[in-house]
Amino acid sequence: MVENDKELCWTIKLDWLNILNLLDLTSITQIPEFKKEKAIKKVTRIYGTENLMEFEPEHLDELVVNELRELMKKELDLNKRKQERIEREIRNKIIPLKRGGIVKIDPRDLKDFKGDPEEMLKYFYKKFLGDKDDDDKDDDKDKKEDSTGYYI
Repeated sequence: MVENDKELCWTIKLDWLNILNLLDLTSITQIPEFKKEKAIKKVTRIYGTENLMEFEPEHLDELVVNELRELMKKELDLNKRKQERIEREIRNKIIPLKRGGIVKIDPRDLKDFKGDPEEMLKYFYKKFLGDKDDDDKDDDKDKKEDSTGYYI
């Protein structure tokens, strides 16, 4: 029990927000509890509690981050791929609009909202950021309706 208390003393210096930032994570729940404990125990075993108490908090954060990177390689790679996919989708869908792209809006689609702005925002969100399957169906429909729509 006394050894566990000493271990807790140096872990108080850890800045978990900084650790999350260094790992490019958004929430502490993305790090499983058992992996946190395993990283802390390994760092304690390697450096010793007395040495860890003398280290600066930034150095301690780096030690724990390096250990967590090794333990969470699979999760971090998956998170990185997910972020890259989201950025790529946003870049492909939104940036052409900023460059003066033509956005087709059919007024017949807007008559169903009856002045409800939230429903209209949901419609535009689904139209511009929706699933790829929905876009393929809309593309076929858009080809037939091109002559009747309005462009902004």
